[in-house]
Amino acid sequence: MSTDSEFLWYIPNDTKAGHRGDAAVEGHNSLETLTRHAKALEENGWKGALLGTGWGRPDTFTVATALAARTTTFEPLIAVRPGYWRPANLASAAATLDHLTNGRVRLNIVSGKDSLAAYGDSEGDQAHRYARTKEFMRLVRRLWTEENVTYSGEHFSVSGSTVVPRLEPRGTRLHPKLYFGGASDAAEQVAATEADVQLFWGEPLEAIQERIERLKGLSKRLDRDLPPLEFGLRITTLVRDTTAQAWADAEAKVAEMAKSTGARWNDHLQSIAVGQQRLFDLQNKGDVLDENLYTAPGRFGGGGAGTTWLVGSAEDVARSLRKYRDLGITQFILSDTPYLAEIERQGQQLLPLLKS
Repeated sequence: MSTDSEFLWYIPNDTKAGHRGDAAVEGHNSLETLTRHAKALEENGWKGALLGTGWGRPDTFTVATALAARTTTFEPLIAVRPGYWRPANLASAAATLDHLTNGRVRLNIVSGKDSLAAYGDSEGDQAHRYARTKEFMRLVRRLWTEENVTYSGEHFSVSGSTVVPRLEPRGTRLHPKLYFGGASDAAEQVAATEADVQLFWGEPLEAIQERIERLKGLSKRLDRDLPPLEFGLRITTLVRDTTAQAWADAEAKVAEMAKSTGARWNDHLQSIAVGQQRLFDLQNKGDVLDENLYTAPGRFGGGGAGTTWLVGSAEDVARSLRKYRDLGITQFILSDTPYLAEIERQGQQLLPLLKS
């Protein structure tokens, strides 16, 4: 793969044990356990990890800060929500953490449904939600790159705002990357104009290619004034020593999911967004698409990045990921459970095949 490809993992950041088949052990979300994950990522070739967010989970930014303080190269991809954060507060917090960690911060802007009223937030319809997100991302970037910012919009306003510490350019990186997901028309318009990285879930190659082409076209039509949009893939990768063992384990996992209707797997099912529905619809095309994209987990309760899996030996999965890379994907966020053991397995078996 090209040297511009980056490989991150996933840390669910969940108070409940057993997330997506993880080992349900005491202290699963303690600082000691999470630090073991972050240090294992450093030791096994990963760039960092996406940290899950949502009301009812520990505060993602606080967890990311604690892990960054205990590591040296680990880069947290911190999932945050407009409404939970206001633009100036997030811009300041992220600039501070970026300064303290010598540029290790990344942000994933999340617009999906949440328990908004629980933290005093409210939203209107989809158009309102994404209009607010667009304004949020644009203002955060301005606060990082300009001084004495005054802005009055439909959703947010600031007056004479200068965020400190000022962000230092690091090569071509002027500020933390803003990752963004979403498959609706409204979401894609936000991505085309405001995101640094558009994240896709595990759809077949043909569908990803169509979406990349559409987003590139949207960027031109909407007069994007940022560097070209990058593309990322967030997917479950089930890797074993042999192809046969991988498929046997994948089918066994799905059988276990079926017994519990996907309990602890389906944290994206409280509201079925367009992107999630696209994954569910893949079941109608078959249990296995392309060479090894497994859709059966979605039939038995898998949600989000747990809906479809790439299954096989390290060579099988690496071959599939290279095909996504050939389409233009440069950011890869992978995972499987048990999380800690798979950080090591895939770091040692899969990543060398992708970095060579």
